Amino acid sequence: MSGLADWLASYERAWASNDPDEIASLFTDDALYFTEPFREPWRGRREIVEKWLDRKDEPGGWTFEWQPLVDTPELAIITATTTYSDPPLVYSNLWVLRLAGDGRCREFTEWWMEHKPE
Repeated sequence: MSGLADWLASYERAWASNDPDEIASLFTDDALYFTEPFREPWRGRREIVEKWLDRKDEPGGWTFEWQPLVDTPELAIITATTTYSDPPLVYSNLWVLRLAGDGRCREFTEWWMEHKPE
């Protein structure tokens, strides 16, 4: 994997498929995944996959649009909008990704805010 756009495309494929191998391929063995900035993170690839699947979204029920704020080999920060169709929900997202040399994520932190759908 190389580059932020490639990583995010792989993330979206894993999100759509909920395939454990696709999810696992995104993260280093010792990765941390913060579902909220100050919450205890999911620790390690195995727990990330397990927790992801515990709260998975169904394929086709959402759209995701993003744009980079910071994009370096070690750090990426994006803003995004996630829109769910059923029930109708819209979230603004801010994601901070700390990347390993091989392009996998070693630390993922998400901030999100729900909006009322229009």
